[in-house]
Amino acid sequence: MIHNTHFSQFIPPTLFHPVTGTFTWTAGAVAGTIAMARAAANETSVITIPIMIPSNSVALQGAKLTSIEVDYENAVAECTSFTWTLNKVTRGINGAVAVVAAVTKTDAIAAADSHAVDEVKQVITLTTPEWVDNDVYYLLQISIVAGAGGGTNKFYAAVANFTLRA
Repeated sequence: MIHNTHFSQFIPPTLFHPVTGTFTWTAGAVAGTIAMARAAANETSVITIPIMIPSNSVALQGAKLTSIEVDYENAVAECTSFTWTLNKVTRGINGAVAVVAAVTKTDAIAAADSHAVDEVKQVITLTTPEWVDNDVYYLLQISIVAGAGGGTNKFYAAVANFTLRA
């Protein structure tokens, strides 16, 4: 029996899904790394990160999601705001659509500081960690409101932290 409370899963920026804006794949700030870069524009962009961890059909088995870390950099100028939303998607049965519900969580970096020009590691912690059933999945969304100030962003990685029980 495995019961390890310190498992982590790296999620590369190539799995992030950006909507609205000009996004490119680029070298990271450190040699040998990659990033998803958002160009400066007066717009609202949404990035969705699929949280890729094991699930299980048996109750209290598989992974219990506890937190998600996102590494990124804000450059040139400060964006107007960042909003973080963690969604739990319950898969639809045959003939039914999926159901999306927001998960209660806390953000380690306050909203006012998450968009400041700097390197940032935002930690999203589930208020109540959840076992991942095989009928659900999680998506972390970042909504970036970028005014006319010319702010740019580079997203380097996400890491899902969880307990694994098998």
